[in-house]
Amino acid sequence: MSTGSYIHKRLPGEPGGPLLLAFHGTGGDENQLVSLGRDLVPEATIVSPRGDVSEGGAARFFRRTGEGVYDMADLARATARMAAFVEAQRAAEKPSAVLGIGYSNGANILASVLFRQPELFDAAVLMHPLIPFEPKVEGSLAGRRILVTAGRRDPICPPELTSRLAAGLRAAGADVTVDWHEGGHEVRPGEIEAARRFLAGVVKEKNNV
Repeated sequence: MSTGSYIHKRLPGEPGGPLLLAFHGTGGDENQLVSLGRDLVPEATIVSPRGDVSEGGAARFFRRTGEGVYDMADLARATARMAAFVEAQRAAEKPSAVLGIGYSNGANILASVLFRQPELFDAAVLMHPLIPFEPKVEGSLAGRRILVTAGRRDPICPPELTSRLAAGLRAAGADVTVDWHEGGHEVRPGEIEAARRFLAGVVKEKNNV
């Protein structure tokens, strides 16, 4: 699959530096997380695709039939397509590290790609993901670092499902950190700082290899 298989925005970074793929939430687009990505990893090349599904005019990465009820066939389609897109970006950029960040629906597609092809990302930040099924990882996430951020009062992503996701990722070998705040589905400054520290640590480790 080509690097142009999704409408996307690309901000170039340092040659040979990290690649950060950013995945927007429902109703967002390829611009939603670009500024955040540049702030979090200033040296990275940032690639942010737009979801290819419309839900009442709101862009998403896969279809659903209700709140928290996923069209699993379309999720499988979207996951395969996104994995191929990420592979193409990796091949084109030849980065020092491949990082991912996603919010809400973007976190869900990023998590699903991690389940399908764990080797594609060195590290990922999943902000308010909702995985309403038991995670099944095809392979091992050993050596991969994952930060999950969540609200303890999130009406969309129940805390118990966040905890189950973290446990499933750990069972597959990932180094998982969960950063909670006391609010709901909104992104708060504390989790942005947690993401900044997390990604800076990953980049530093990769640069020291």
